[in-house]
Amino acid sequence: MSPLLPATESALLRSLAEVQAQSRQPSVVAGLVRDGSLVWTDYRGQSSGPDMQYRIGSITKTFTAVAVLQCRDDGLLELDDPLGSHLGDGVPFASAPVRRLLSHSAGLPAEPEGPWWERHEGGDFAALSAAVAGQPQVHAVGERFHYTNLGYGLLGELVSRLRGRSWINAVSERVLEPLGMTRTTYGPTALHAQGYSVHPYAGTLDEEPHTDTGAMAPAGQLWSTVEDLARYAGFWIAGGDAAVLAPSSVTEMCTPAAGEPGAVTPSVYGLGVQLFARADRTLIGHGGSMPGFLAGFVVDSTRRTAGIAMSNGTAGSTPMLASTLVDTIEELEPPLPTEWVPEPIVLGADELLGLWYWGNTPMTFAVRSGHLVIDHVVPGRRTRLVREVADVWRCLDHYYAGELLRVVRADDGAVSHLDLITYRLTRAAYA
Repeated sequence: MSPLLPATESALLRSLAEVQAQSRQPSVVAGLVRDGSLVWTDYRGQSSGPDMQYRIGSITKTFTAVAVLQCRDDGLLELDDPLGSHLGDGVPFASAPVRRLLSHSAGLPAEPEGPWWERHEGGDFAALSAAVAGQPQVHAVGERFHYTNLGYGLLGELVSRLRGRSWINAVSERVLEPLGMTRTTYGPTALHAQGYSVHPYAGTLDEEPHTDTGAMAPAGQLWSTVEDLARYAGFWIAGGDAAVLAPSSVTEMCTPAAGEPGAVTPSVYGLGVQLFARADRTLIGHGGSMPGFLAGFVVDSTRRTAGIAMSNGTAGSTPMLASTLVDTIEELEPPLPTEWVPEPIVLGADELLGLWYWGNTPMTFAVRSGHLVIDHVVPGRRTRLVREVADVWRCLDHYYAGELLRVVRADDGAVSHLDLITYRLTRAAYA
């Protein structure tokens, strides 16, 4: 019996079929992950299914970013280090901070000078450095989000230097192998799809080259399968893996670091992953494209689901199919509410529970999911708190993240009011 309802399977297949037909993809293969397991997969066109390799393009960047965070966690670098402190002052864009490269906010050009790197055989890092030595920055560091493939070529070399091995060997040994991703490789291995470009009028196929992109490989070289990316989704759903990356570092990667909220399609980026807003949660993932291939990878860690889509046509809507799959299961099979259980005792919280006012604005202090929380009328000011010492609590979320709440007592020891970053909270309105 399928783990999905028939209506859900039918809707998923219809979405897949529409992308294949409307985008004129020679083949599309897709999968849905729930609770870390691949619960649905299907394909249309000339594919053999979830173990067929496709090129995943910029989804490769997420692996490069994980490798960089591993270097940080191992004490080999700090994210605010300038690139030149590890690659030498003569390296192009030596002053770019590693953190800004990860989040596409270092101001680098989108592409390296020379022939289009995705469609031409790439050289080594020395050749890449020589090619871009005269390229200027297009924005000041931190000025704005500007997507850069070049930046990830530089990050790949950073990983290589710090690990004393090639970028692909570092990623294979420290990410792919621990996660059991045996079908994710640098180049194509049997059975793999051929990449195509579809003629706009004749509807015929032209083969695209499967290039070795050399020093630019960390930006988009990898090949993978639905089954392997389902394993990768399990890593993100779990919030990390002791053999790969600590949960705190995964959280850091998934925290907004740069964005372009005024764009027609908002672009928000963490450290190596794209962020996709939903009404009550944030999805993470990445799209990918290389000549002849498209891919999408989206994870909803809150709902413990993920969508994967890959195809072998140069242009189309395949990357968006991944998020469509996640949204479909959310709509047709929403999770049951979490079973309520009695809350644990939170030391020091009893005197703070109930209604407080900031001026005339009410807010409620309550215990939920083991934390003292502030329920504010403004969602962005809701927060959990942890007790630092007696009468001092630290906020964890949103506007108040990292700030202190202090309990102020009267001479008789009773609570007089609360001080939240100079905001005076009282039991009565404007007391």
